[in-house]
Parts: sequence; structure tokens; C-alpha cells
Amino acid sequence: MDEQKQTLLTVIRLKQVITATGLPRSTIYARMKAGTFPRSVQLSVRSVGWRRGDIDLWLANPAAYKAGE
Repeated sequence: MDEQKQTLLTVIRLKQVITATGLPRSTIYARMKAGTFPRSVQLSVRSVGWRRGDIDLWLANPAAYKAGE
């Protein structure tokens, strides 16, 4: 797998998402529920993460982002 694809598929944790987006935890989960923020990926029973590529896509245009598109 080339380095660019690997970066897009890298899973980042909540603290990294908060740092990258500047959004608090509650806003991230509220926007996920509304479909205006990337969905998390279940890593285990009690942990989740987000694909770096999904977060980068959201950062490129947060106002126009729709989950699942």
C-alpha cells in the first residue's frame, strides 16, 4: 500500500480529532448524530477511532460535509 493511501486509512483517536478540528467532544458526537461529521469506527468494545481521510475530507469543507457521501 502506498504511503498516501496508508495515511488516509490511518485511524486516529478522539484526542487527535479534537486537536485537528478544534471541536469539543460533545459537538463531535452531536454532529455525528446529525450526519454532518464523519462516523467513528468501532475498534473494540470500548474504543472508537476515525479514519484520517474522513477527518481531512471534513476539514476541507466542514459546512458542506454530509456523512455517507
